[in-house]
Amino acid sequence: MEVTREKAPVVREKDLPAALQSYLKGIGETPLLTRAEEVKLARRVRRGDARARELMIKSNLRLVVKIAADYNHCGLPILDLISEGNLGLMKAVDRFKPSRGVKFSTYACWWIKQSIRRALANQGKTVRLPVHLVDKIQRLRRVSSALGNELGREPTDAELADELQVEPDRVTKLREVSAGTVSLDVSIGQDGEDGTLVDLLADPEAIDPTEEHTKDDLRDAVARCLHFLNPRELQILQLRFGLGDSRERTLEEVGEQLQVTRERIRQIQNAALTKLRKRLLKEENFPEYFRNLVSRSGLVRLA
Repeated sequence: MEVTREKAPVVREKDLPAALQSYLKGIGETPLLTRAEEVKLARRVRRGDARARELMIKSNLRLVVKIAADYNHCGLPILDLISEGNLGLMKAVDRFKPSRGVKFSTYACWWIKQSIRRALANQGKTVRLPVHLVDKIQRLRRVSSALGNELGREPTDAELADELQVEPDRVTKLREVSAGTVSLDVSIGQDGEDGTLVDLLADPEAIDPTEEHTKDDLRDAVARCLHFLNPRELQILQLRFGLGDSRERTLEEVGEQLQVTRERIRQIQNAALTKLRKRLLKEENFPEYFRNLVSRSGLVRLA
């Protein structure tokens, strides 16, 4: 089903508090759907039933308001955030497949958040970075900080490259790009839980940002898949990537703690990450971009 950018159901008044109150009252008149009703409506939507589509959208408008509230005071009026979130909701309704067994609200959250975040990025800044580059810069900063604390000095590009398993020249280039993004570190979301503005930057020539999962979504998926690792693999990933205590450890540190060689830790880590990648590819109801991203990555280092 082709998705078009249509006008979202939103109220626009000069008196924003009154407008928001009126809007909330209006959407509250549509009852929430039971799981069974949700599945039936979704099947009708898949068959092209316009009335079913409209009802499914109206029944989930409160979800959009709840999510939009977390991004208030980030640069756009609350009603604009709701409007953008509604567009994401519409895409979720059009793409949802009830046969996958996932609750619609869970699936829709991905699209609503991404639509809001894209609006904040497009209207809040003129600089654009590819999302994959932003992730690498954030990873470089975390590893650099952890390694610097261990060494008691600024790590060299060669040392960082060894930890990141990339060529030194790539670290140098990332450092150069990173230097120009520091000023964009403005907290986003309630209590800053959704990162910073730098996380929202998108390349207009890259894959449509609405096809991406947020970092939180990916972390949730990784958390589910961690249960498929054996205790040794899980322990090594927890130590290496700071799962649980946010303290990343080097291969040497983990090796000393577990009394095995650095190379053995690397081997177990890589085997665990490969297993994790395979499990992630079996996650259902993810947009195709997420599946392609995980499939392309030799290792999944996103937890």
